[in-house]
Amino acid sequence: MRDRYDVVVVGGGHNALVAAAYLGRAGLSVCVLERSDHVGGAAVSGRVFAGVDARLSRYSYLVSLLPDRIVRDLGLGIALASRSVASFTPVRRRGEDLGLLVERDPGPATAASFRELTGTDDEYAAWRTFYDDAASLARAVAPTLVEPLPRGADVRRRVGGALWDRFVGRPLGETIESSFRDDTVRGVVLTDGLIGTFASAHDPSLLQNRCFLYHVVGNGTGEWRTPVGGMGAVTAALERAAREAGADLLTAAEVVRVDADGREGEVAYQHDGAIGVVGASTVLAGVAPAVLDRLRGRAADPPEGAQVKVNMLLDRLPRLRSGHDPEVAFAGTFHIDEGYAALEAGFATAAAGTLPDPLPGEVYCHTLTDTSILSPDLAERGMHTLTLFGLHQPARLFSGDDGATMRDEALRRHVAGLDAYLAEPITDCLARDPEGRPCIEAVGPADLEASLAMPGGHIFHGDLEWPWADAGDAADAAEDDPAGRPGAWGVETDVANLFVCGAGARRGGGVSGIGGHNAAMAVLDKLARRRLAS
Repeated sequence: MRDRYDVVVVGGGHNALVAAAYLGRAGLSVCVLERSDHVGGAAVSGRVFAGVDARLSRYSYLVSLLPDRIVRDLGLGIALASRSVASFTPVRRRGEDLGLLVERDPGPATAASFRELTGTDDEYAAWRTFYDDAASLARAVAPTLVEPLPRGADVRRRVGGALWDRFVGRPLGETIESSFRDDTVRGVVLTDGLIGTFASAHDPSLLQNRCFLYHVVGNGTGEWRTPVGGMGAVTAALERAAREAGADLLTAAEVVRVDADGREGEVAYQHDGAIGVVGASTVLAGVAPAVLDRLRGRAADPPEGAQVKVNMLLDRLPRLRSGHDPEVAFAGTFHIDEGYAALEAGFATAAAGTLPDPLPGEVYCHTLTDTSILSPDLAERGMHTLTLFGLHQPARLFSGDDGATMRDEALRRHVAGLDAYLAEPITDCLARDPEGRPCIEAVGPADLEASLAMPGGHIFHGDLEWPWADAGDAADAAEDDPAGRPGAWGVETDVANLFVCGAGARRGGGVSGIGGHNAAMAVLDKLARRRLAS
């Protein structure tokens, strides 16, 4: 550690490592300060169950938004594997156990599944049209995510007025209801607007539309891929890139104060029981904006997350009531009680202050795509992981002394919801650790806040924003929202040498590295302008 650097990065999540790698490669001295004993933030792998050699992606678990450009620029050498199945939704209808299968590349099996569930080919035709339109939107928007912020009007012209109105101009619920008739099909579409987001399909703020956009836009395809080796392999590659670029990474260093006046910055941190201070020309914040406010001595307005994540290790995959092959059903996203009406009812129940029952959620099996996260012995025995992501569970339901009890109740309801579609209880399939304890854990908003310093357990550090500037006068936008003006990088703050580089950046969220890339570009642009001026 030195007393001064060109750039100090607060927080060592994956975006911070991206920024450090770019800036170090540009010749700047960079220091990253991370409160935990390891870097990576939520993008990590770990042995979740004591004595069991399985490295699960405990928090973040799939990759879609990470641009190929960042992977190439930093020479990451990571492998992201395509899943053979996009989704499977078990359905009980007319006394029968059925299922809706959507292949990654929809073909005859997908068409037949739609026909069996809905009785006609109409919904499948509507599905193809809908996602063809979403793909057109993605191809237009994805390249702009690593460029200066475009004007919304320019993006609208690029995608066309009809497409803009369908996905941006009106609530997602209206578009879904006008496109599809079947409740199950509607629900599968709506889930992409609700991951990590607490909203109704008809929320007038269009928060659900913004969430949907980020879930279908990645790399112009929207494909969600499995990180080979687990999410920790992504972080390991980024850490290596940052170190090779010359960045100093200091872990177990909790930042306690951030000062920046537009020209100089200073960051105080606690490490090994002592307070250290490091100066810098520029400060980047990989922490949530609410945390940055607190570190600057400002009032913080923390966001609210709304999910529970369940990690499981199984001795075997469970059989399904519908008779579908579990190696197909769990290979993609397995939707549980996520019909359209159920999602809307769950939101209303949670908004009224009660935990929904049944709880909507979705499961996927990492090891059907990549067994490398298991020891050879566990893989040979046919063991598998399951990850469940539960929706509509706002942090307010888990506050106070009863928070852990409520989280346990959420786990019980998720297990019951999954069991309703299984031919055998999931608990009969769970592996056990050397002490005989079942290999299952639940992580709620309060747990995320405690372990990752995510205010309110919000996985995006706050509500997602449109990835373009609002129309209007640029000068007014610069004064009201420096990060939202046309031509900005979406990372600016009210101070010229302080930037947000984490998920809370305007185009942050998910495992994308976009916030880190754009913060680095903003710093380099500023230095280039300064050199020209001198």
